[in-house]
Amino acid sequence: MKKTAMIVLVMLLIASCQSKSKEPKILSSIITAEDEGILRNLKEVQWPKAYREQDTMLLDRILGEDFQMIDAGGTWSNKAKELEYIKVNAMQHDSFYYEIKRMDILDNGTALICGTGHILNDSVETIYQSSNILIKRDGFWKAVASHVSGIKPMP
Repeated sequence: MKKTAMIVLVMLLIASCQSKSKEPKILSSIITAEDEGILRNLKEVQWPKAYREQDTMLLDRILGEDFQMIDAGGTWSNKAKELEYIKVNAMQHDSFYYEIKRMDILDNGTALICGTGHILNDSVETIYQSSNILIKRDGFWKAVASHVSGIKPMP
């Protein structure tokens, strides 16, 4: 009797363990099919436009409140400093374009955009490299970090 009760108890224990195991929960992605185009437009069109036109309202929408930047000289900046900078510093170049070389969009709502900025002034081209991290918050992409390096004139 004890042996039978023990076998039944072990079988119930095994059955209860098996019924509790569930498939791991898969988080639904907050990324949409349109996000690549939105990010490309933000980095190639909107962000340069904000600096070119000294548009603090546009830059304010692009940068997250926690935005930080490291420039080519190693100086740290934040959102407030960038907004103040574009108020008093008009762009002095003839044209500018940004060439995206890498764009990764993760399912958790984080994007990495890296590439080369091309500054043209009096037929002289200067380039720089940058990396940018953006986070999708409440349906909108916000830049939270940028790093610029390698500013150099092209031969």
